[in-house]
Amino acid sequence: MPIVNRIAALSDEMAAWRHDFHEYPELLYEVHRTAGIVAEKLKAFGCDEVTTGVGKTGVVGVIRGKSNASGRVIGLRADMDALPMEEHSGVPYASKIPGMMHACGHDGHTAMLLGAARYLAETRNFDGTAIVIFQPAEEGGAGGKAMVDDGLMTRWGIQQVYGLHNMPGLAEGHFATTPGPLLAASDAFEIFVTGKGGHGGAGPHQAIDSVLIGAEIVTALHSIVSRNVDPIKTAVLSVCMFNSGSAFNIIPETAYLGGTVRTFDPAVRDLVERRIGEVADGIARAYGGSAETKYDRRYPPTVNHPDETRIAADVARDIVGADRVDDRTTPVMAGEDFAFMLLERPGAFVFLGMGEGAQCHHPAYRFNDSILGHGASYWARLVERTMPAA
Repeated sequence: MPIVNRIAALSDEMAAWRHDFHEYPELLYEVHRTAGIVAEKLKAFGCDEVTTGVGKTGVVGVIRGKSNASGRVIGLRADMDALPMEEHSGVPYASKIPGMMHACGHDGHTAMLLGAARYLAETRNFDGTAIVIFQPAEEGGAGGKAMVDDGLMTRWGIQQVYGLHNMPGLAEGHFATTPGPLLAASDAFEIFVTGKGGHGGAGPHQAIDSVLIGAEIVTALHSIVSRNVDPIKTAVLSVCMFNSGSAFNIIPETAYLGGTVRTFDPAVRDLVERRIGEVADGIARAYGGSAETKYDRRYPPTVNHPDETRIAADVARDIVGADRVDDRTTPVMAGEDFAFMLLERPGAFVFLGMGEGAQCHHPAYRFNDSILGHGASYWARLVERTMPAA
């Protein structure tokens, strides 16, 4: 069963919605324009209920089927926020907001789910209730958790929940997923090094060099994964920031390091967090300084539920064919706050291939409008298949 005909007819309209969102990107919870447009469209489509302000600025739409003998309720989630970066994609509808860009395709996710919502509200060829979820602040703000904490699952009685993300590098129109861990836990750490300032040329022996301490810490931190973590298990530790100093001949008093950790296993997560603090403290003390470590557990791993993953893969096969669906794909070390929703309800997260091009979070990233129909059809068929009309 290919792309739904009615949704194919909406392709140009979905692309126009996406281009508009793309021109006016918004960050984190400040998605007021985007959320306002989403709410207006859901009302215009004839959704039975539209609620705004869920998890601060999230939008929830309710679409009831022709019948409700099953009493089933499933949630479909799209994210709305952009990234704080300059765009260099060269598209004619590039961002008009300096320092902001839809570089992860959330504009496309929103357009896909809007297209599916329009189709479902028109046809209602299912038995149960579909909840369309438009979430803010996926990019580091834990908007998924905010919506859950605001009663997303209980207020609307959601029994299963599904998510989707575009994937550059995966062939256009192909789907990929797997039961179990699909994306990693995403954490951040900061290390504040304190030494003793001094003259870098005349009196380095009178100082405690925070730059030297920080450099030693960077080198040692990258040994944690190779020398502390079981090689059969998986972890990534990257120091991505090192800030210190103000002049070429002054040894600074302080240095700042920051980075990220990605893991799947809770025990590995605990180990890496503990070792970062121990390594930083030990090295700083050895040089006569000190180091304070702050570790922020941001997103848990995104873990798909087996039955729902099978359903998602079967629906994807209906749309694009069995040869274009990988239901045992290799997990990815990126993080995703849909994980918070999967902690509350069974469900599955899938990737939809974009073809070749710049990766997500790159200033030259370009969303491929050709996959809008695949994504919207996937959402529509997921509702119709999991809640077949009586």
